[in-house]
Amino acid sequence: MTPKTKISNREVALQTAASLFLSKGYLVTSMDDIVAESKVSKTNIYYYFKSKEELLSAIIEKMTDQYEQLITYIASQTELPVTDRLMRAMQVLIEQDIDCLGGCPFLTLYTQTPKEAVAIREQISLFFGRQLLVLEQLISQGIASKEINSKLEPKQTAALILSTIEGGLFLQHANRDPAILQHSLYALAAVLK
Repeated sequence: MTPKTKISNREVALQTAASLFLSKGYLVTSMDDIVAESKVSKTNIYYYFKSKEELLSAIIEKMTDQYEQLITYIASQTELPVTDRLMRAMQVLIEQDIDCLGGCPFLTLYTQTPKEAVAIREQISLFFGRQLLVLEQLISQGIASKEINSKLEPKQTAALILSTIEGGLFLQHANRDPAILQHSLYALAAVLK
């Protein structure tokens, strides 16, 4: 029998805070809510994180790292056609089993972050910027290999793809209709050809 690996209090606090921030909202979740839900003492949480904002920053860093590793891995699979890699990258961005207020965890956290929290907003902005760059590179590769319509501008097309996904996530969530995003993806696939 293998011994169970105990999850650290830091990780428990991170997971609990992420869940609360995404489902209830960052602004309405207090440190006391996180303590009550996580069963980690407030002293212990403050040992790891000096403020709620620092806790949010750690959550965003963890989330962006996870998404970026997946998307970078998919983009690097050069044995696959570009269109397959592009569709897989889009699937990573849309397949979220996270219960969040705005459909997309990053949009939810961004809109819940106070305007004064410039560093947090910058973290999320940089994440989206890096996603745009990966999409742009894939589109350029697809144009070069004649898999994607050569009349498309990579930068604008990447922005169209990302904004369609993010908008689709919101509409899907607001209307409780998963077909909205799937229809958008089919339309994007047609545009790329």
